[in-house]
Amino acid sequence: MSEPSRFLSLLTGSFSTPAGENPTVAMVEAAYRELGLNARYINCDVSPCALVDAVRGARAMGWAGFNCSLPHKVAVIEYLDGLAESAALIGAVNCVVLREGRLIGENTDGQGFMASLRSVADPSGQQVVVFGAGGAARAIAVELALAGAAQVTIVNRDRARAVELAALLNERTSARAAAATWGTGYRVPEGTGIIVNATSIGLSPDVHARLALNVDSLQAGMVVADVIPNPPRTELIRDAVTRGCTPLDGIGMLVNQAVIGIEHWTGRKANASVMRAVLEELMDKAGEPN
Repeated sequence: MSEPSRFLSLLTGSFSTPAGENPTVAMVEAAYRELGLNARYINCDVSPCALVDAVRGARAMGWAGFNCSLPHKVAVIEYLDGLAESAALIGAVNCVVLREGRLIGENTDGQGFMASLRSVADPSGQQVVVFGAGGAARAIAVELALAGAAQVTIVNRDRARAVELAALLNERTSARAAAATWGTGYRVPEGTGIIVNATSIGLSPDVHARLALNVDSLQAGMVVADVIPNPPRTELIRDAVTRGCTPLDGIGMLVNQAVIGIEHWTGRKANASVMRAVLEELMDKAGEPN
């Protein structure tokens, strides 16, 4: 990583679409200021057909790295020079780091989620249901399995993708894994301790979208986690509170994976409290209802 100078900032950013409601830029740049770094984080709306050009551009401009969010977490692998061990196992990348002139794919999604989850529950020995089979879901499911979850059920619209992820967990971890489709209203099995929405359902601006979940199957004491950071109180989180579950919003995952990414790009440890405060202030200003 080259050192930024007075008039040449260290450049990082995010490639996703839609990107207009992504608050990561405010959070990361607040962390950079708190660290005293001359660094920028540029939020870019990149369509799937333009991803290769975006990666080439980042390489040409000497970016220290970038995040990849929906829908690029798997597609970006084709344009990188290599993968870190976790990204290779998961088969998805959310954080790219320039190392000695090579773009290396990392995956901090699962690690960020686990740091957030452990603030409310230990996944060891738990029965877990994960909605989704895309990049975030793969990362979270793998990390849950590696952390000792006893049973992981992957619920997805496309059963083939759910079967593929369940097979990965069964082959590469000690957890038992199964696949299911959610149909019109998935019932959470008895004994489930942790439920995770790892899809984009509920992401702003479609804030009233709901998982095809039978809310009556939520039981008091379950941990219900949503990876959606904006808005933090998704319909799923509201349903969880109503049913007496322990809710876990997506802000914690977003903050923790960003802390890891910043350390990859700068070698410095960011202040997670500063970053979360920025996000919470943004949500308050947006008038998120209570």
